[in-house]
Amino acid sequence: MQVAYHLGVQSTDEERLLKCLLKNKGALAAEGIHVPGPGKYRTLLREAMVSLRGAPASPEMQKSLLDAVLDDNQAERLVFSNQSFISAPAKVLEHGRLYARAGEKTQWLSQVLPEAEYSFFIAIRNPATFIPAVFGRVEQIAFDEFMGGADPTSLCWSEVIADIAEANPGVPLTVWCNEDTPLIWSEVLQALSGHSPELEMKGSLDFPASIMTATGTTRMQAYLQSHPPANAVQRRRILAAFLDKFAIPDEVEMELDLPGWTEALVEDMTERYEEDIFAIERMPDVTFIAP
Repeated sequence: MQVAYHLGVQSTDEERLLKCLLKNKGALAAEGIHVPGPGKYRTLLREAMVSLRGAPASPEMQKSLLDAVLDDNQAERLVFSNQSFISAPAKVLEHGRLYARAGEKTQWLSQVLPEAEYSFFIAIRNPATFIPAVFGRVEQIAFDEFMGGADPTSLCWSEVIADIAEANPGVPLTVWCNEDTPLIWSEVLQALSGHSPELEMKGSLDFPASIMTATGTTRMQAYLQSHPPANAVQRRRILAAFLDKFAIPDEVEMELDLPGWTEALVEDMTERYEEDIFAIERMPDVTFIAP
C-alpha cells in the first residue's frame, strides 16, 4: 500500500487540498485511492507517533489503525493531511529555526505504517509572510517569545527539506511554493492523490477562485469551458492572466506590522527565500513542482 503524507505546513493552503480531495472521494476510491476525513486519523496518528517515538509499529497496531481508517474499504493508496504533523503553530520556530524537529517527526510518522510505501508532500512560503501568518494563529504568546531568538534573515526551508530527506533516505519528497499554488493547483492535487491524468477533479479551480473576485471567477470558468487548454502550460498562462486582472488585493498582499520589522528586512528575507528555492530545486531526490 502507498501512503501519502501531506505535511502542510501551517498558513499555506488552509486545508483546501484536503477539502478538494474529499469532494472527489468517490471518484478517487474508484481508482483505489482512499482519502479519509481528518477526524478518522489525526488523533490516531498523533497518539501513535508519540507512543512509538520512531520505533516501528507492530503488525497488530498497524492493522488496528488501518481498520479504523479504511472502514472495510479496499485501497491501494491512502492520503493523510495535517498541517501540524511536524509542529504545532507555537513551536514552528523552536530552537531558533524553522521546524527544527521536521526530520525527527517525519521519521516517527514513517514508522506508524512502516510496511507501507510512503511519500511526503510539503508546501513552503516566504518567511516574510509565513511568520506573521503563523504568529496570527498563536494565542497568548508575545512575538519575541514566538520567535525564540531566531534571526528572520537566517530562516531557510532548505534546512527543513534536507532534514526530512536525511531522516527518510530514499523516500519521495515533493515540494512546492505556496505562492505558486493557484497556478499549479491541478498538478499538486494529482501529485498528492496519485489519480490518473484522465480524471476530471471537482474543485480544480477552488484555489485560484478563492483569491479572485466573483466576476473574475465567473469569467475564468466560462473562458476555460469555451477554450479548453491543450496542456498544463497553457492552463497556467490562462490562470495567470485572470489572476493578474481579478485577484483580490487582500488575498495576495499582506500587511506586515511586527515589532522591529522594516521594509528593508522584508525585502532581504524575500531575496533569501528566492535563493533558498533555487537550492531546494537542485536537491537530489526532491521533486519540485513549479509553474
